[in-house]
Amino acid sequence: MEKLESIGIVGGGPAALFAVKHLISENIYPENLYIFEKSTRIGAGMPYSKEGADEEHVANVSANELPELPETFSSFIQRKPYPNHPDFSDYRNINEYKVIPRLILGDYMEEQFKILLNTARKMGVTVKVFTETAVADIRKKNQFFEIITSGDDVYECSATIICTGHHWPKKHEGIKNGWYDSPYPPSKFSSATNYPIAIRGTSLTAVDSIKTLARLNGTFSEKDDEMIYTLDPSSSNFSLTLFSKRGYLPALRFHSEGSAFSEGWIMSQEEIYEYKEKNGGFIDLNYVFERNFKQPLRKKNEKFYNEIKDLTIEQFVEKMLALREELDSFELFKAEYYEAQKSIERHQTIAWKETLSAFSYAINYPAKHFSAEDMIRMKKTLLPLISVIIASLPQSSYKEIIALYNQGLISLVSVDDGSYVEPHQEEGATYHYTNQDSGDKKSDHYRMYIDAVGQQPVQFNDIPFKTLRDEGLISSGYLKFKNNDTGKLQFEEDSRKILKIDPDNYYLRVDGLNINDYFQALDYYGKATENLFIMAVPYIAGLNPDYSGLDFCDTAGKRVATCLKSGIIADQIVS
Repeated sequence: MEKLESIGIVGGGPAALFAVKHLISENIYPENLYIFEKSTRIGAGMPYSKEGADEEHVANVSANELPELPETFSSFIQRKPYPNHPDFSDYRNINEYKVIPRLILGDYMEEQFKILLNTARKMGVTVKVFTETAVADIRKKNQFFEIITSGDDVYECSATIICTGHHWPKKHEGIKNGWYDSPYPPSKFSSATNYPIAIRGTSLTAVDSIKTLARLNGTFSEKDDEMIYTLDPSSSNFSLTLFSKRGYLPALRFHSEGSAFSEGWIMSQEEIYEYKEKNGGFIDLNYVFERNFKQPLRKKNEKFYNEIKDLTIEQFVEKMLALREELDSFELFKAEYYEAQKSIERHQTIAWKETLSAFSYAINYPAKHFSAEDMIRMKKTLLPLISVIIASLPQSSYKEIIALYNQGLISLVSVDDGSYVEPHQEEGATYHYTNQDSGDKKSDHYRMYIDAVGQQPVQFNDIPFKTLRDEGLISSGYLKFKNNDTGKLQFEEDSRKILKIDPDNYYLRVDGLNINDYFQALDYYGKATENLFIMAVPYIAGLNPDYSGLDFCDTAGKRVATCLKSGIIADQIVS
């Protein structure tokens, strides 16, 4: 097999780690492997380094849920124990089901990346890792890509894999005091705040900011398996108000019987194309829901399956969210904690939640073959439920939030779709909203505001690699409407989101870029840009509507390596 001259990986976090893992597993050994990472280290990425975590932040995965890497997490702890962490000071006492502090997980992944790179070196690859090196642009030159760093150095690569990870653009942060466009890095919060704080969002990103701010204004202590929060006297006016359009707190971790996050569990490409051929060129959302949710659920819990087997997707979601609509969010939070605790203590899963989490992973792969109608339907109905369930909040985080709640220091406000936030003329922000519970219209000023809704998609015009945009080597994501009348109606309602090709063809613009099943970028004409791959989740969120962290990286890395391996033999396997 002819060697690729060089592969360039832009970004050196978890996505790059798993890309390299699969390059090695597929015996792809280029002459040169270049890795460009803007931070000081590789493997950890933003979430598992000081860029996105501090000592108090824990991952929502445990050792038994990690994708396979050169050594197990327990073996890593055997070599590098953490004396200051009782749960991770002795590998013999590690509970494989216990969540891992994010900084420790980052150290583990950094170590695994180094092991993989040494394996590549032993196979004759010249590996060059450039840390503290941002990539300013990528351009195509004949059969190669030129990767141009912010220092104007140019590296020629046969293939390029974009793994830039999380993206937190700043709108007002740094200009307006008391306004934060994300809670990262947490080190930017360094002093007590003796006043109420507004946080937009209720999921894991919001929990990160809650944990950090609580510690700056008081202390947590444990008594009889209950967490107690004591406010510092100097922070007597401190409080946190969470703002959410749906008013849902995240679901809690429960006992998982085993991961279904594997390439073998999802629809294969052969199955996808065979189905499309027989069904008008689209994958039907109902079919995927039946195949990847209802039928696996039937095997795990037939009683629950019989309760929901005849429900439509809309009816199922309505049933599952009914409790969240009826009960106070924090009271439901407490009830779910006891349900999750029982699951963990008895080593019994909560079948529908586990199956839905696996479904959210599986849906990524057929999603780019949906009709525009089904994508709209999925985002409107399924994703609100999925986003709550897959948050998988660790029990320790729950205890801290309830400790704050018991002291009357945290509250949740459910707001309307028309709510908005604007910078206050002096400091912080003014939150304009209608309280969904009381119906009151409000405009509340907060001296500190944190946007914590989580990672948002990056749109085409905001992709930082200008030449790829200008030369049409990447393109906006879109999906065709199955029914032209529906497309026409949507076009007349809001033409910004709908593309009209000719009188009879309408397409839905989706967030981010167009990619194929191998994560290859598609050009302006819908043709694969050979050997250009995009694994950066914010860039492909439209056609990859949900992702499951490290599992996503592992599966995407395998797809990229499979394509590169076949591409060495044949010019291109996808057109």
